[in-house]
Amino acid sequence: MAADKTTILIVEDEPSIVELVTFTLQGAGWNAFAVNTAGDAWEFIQRRTPHMILLDWMLPDQTGLRLLSRIRSDRQLQGIPVIMLTAKSMEEDKIAGLDTGADDYITKPFSPRELTARMKALLRRKSPEHAQSMMTAGAVTLDPVSCSVMLHEEKIEIGHAEYKLLKFFLAHPERVFSRSQLLDKVWGDHVVIEERTVDVHVLRLRKALKDAESLIKTVRSVGYMLSEK
Repeated sequence: MAADKTTILIVEDEPSIVELVTFTLQGAGWNAFAVNTAGDAWEFIQRRTPHMILLDWMLPDQTGLRLLSRIRSDRQLQGIPVIMLTAKSMEEDKIAGLDTGADDYITKPFSPRELTARMKALLRRKSPEHAQSMMTAGAVTLDPVSCSVMLHEEKIEIGHAEYKLLKFFLAHPERVFSRSQLLDKVWGDHVVIEERTVDVHVLRLRKALKDAESLIKTVRSVGYMLSEK
């Protein structure tokens, strides 16, 4: 049944790219819907929650990054997987996209095969995370339903990238992960960001956790782990 098909929303204003991506997604057996402004995308999402959004960086009415920020700050929508489509190959732009909450990005021009492979990998990676039970370590509790983190039963402010990192650590306590493993498991193995960026997110995570920062241990010359010991 068509209703059971995976629904993908394409937010892109270049007709040739919309045509290519739509054709590619339909060939993969997915339902593809296309809009060409951030405003139209927001209206679509209010009516029907897609399984994934392909979001262009530059749109006629506002940047894709601003729309992404709006999606991530909405409790009902913040879990939608988003891949940024970008002509930019600058490292800072990629980090800005990931910091705002993009799950992945793909630089134009891209091949249809690469796009579908990335999308399938992201849908696979997202599906186990539909677990809705509370995750706890020491004084820290993460609620996957509201995407919030509590410290001593008080809600704390935490960035999207740090939230994903904490969630991964909580799902795998007492296990050491190298920086490259964390890049792979938390952001996907094809995300081309420096391993030192992991250190930045770990620092930010510790800062957010305040007096519980010692939960995140540095294992010298190996990587990081979450441990209550």
